Amino acid sequence: MKLADLSIPELPPEVSARLRLYAELIRFGRPIGTYLLLWPTLWALTIAGEGGPDGWVLFVFVSGVFLMRSAGCAINDYADRDIDRHVARTRERPLTSGKITPREALAVFAVLGLLAFLLVLTLNRLTILLSFGGILLAASYPFMKRYHYLPQVHMGAAFGWAVPMAFAAQTNTLPKIAWLLYVATLVWAVAYDTMYSMVDREDDLKIGVKSTAILFGDHDRLMIALLQALFVLAMILVGLDLEFSRIYFLALGAAALLLAYQQFLINDRVPEHCFNAFLNNHWVGAVVFVGIMGHYYSL
Repeated sequence: MKLADLSIPELPPEVSARLRLYAELIRFGRPIGTYLLLWPTLWALTIAGEGGPDGWVLFVFVSGVFLMRSAGCAINDYADRDIDRHVARTRERPLTSGKITPREALAVFAVLGLLAFLLVLTLNRLTILLSFGGILLAASYPFMKRYHYLPQVHMGAAFGWAVPMAFAAQTNTLPKIAWLLYVATLVWAVAYDTMYSMVDREDDLKIGVKSTAILFGDHDRLMIALLQALFVLAMILVGLDLEFSRIYFLALGAAALLLAYQQFLINDRVPEHCFNAFLNNHWVGAVVFVGIMGHYYSL
């Protein structure tokens, strides 16, 4: 029998509709969050593997990036279910609009988190131990905007946690370069997530939600510039410590130009322009990765 002759039963319409809502919950069609989590993971894996990370480790981390970002979206919407309906950009999300229940969102988070943990269980003990910190950060950061003005720092800590985990999985150690790269990832994340929070600043002020965009106020662009400069400096130190070749520093220069372009985009603080600046960070991560790969494969 040919493959084309096989009859594949269609899912019942109500099941298909539910799966589409779950896909919307985890932002399946909006992969920017996955990209921003993936690039530092690939930086770390490539450096830890000296250009050639173990194939299974690479599979686990790339899969884990998708699973944990998706889980993070689910728990974020659960945490914000009573807030999102007051924000123009988010009021039609499936949970806050009542299309799915809070229990369903928690179930999606639990299933995706469990799948990611099962993958981690195939790695060494140090990586497994670190994974508990990762799940704690992922589960807690969506709630932080109620308690302090630095939820973006908490988010950056969560997004960057894959960096030390990658070194642990690849080398079974946590060298100082892993933590330097972690700090670089964290400050970069705070910068781009502040741009993201600038989009919702007016709505957040009305409903009492806290963010770095509100904390920085009129100094938001300056603070973002300082964070971007710290990121570039940290990445320069990474390159110097590892004695990277010129191609890496050229790529880092290109990334710095992209960061400068983001400053141009947010200059007028128009929400759409701030969102475009946030999206542009995907290319920053990609360019840095090209520079790291270029170093190892131009030798």
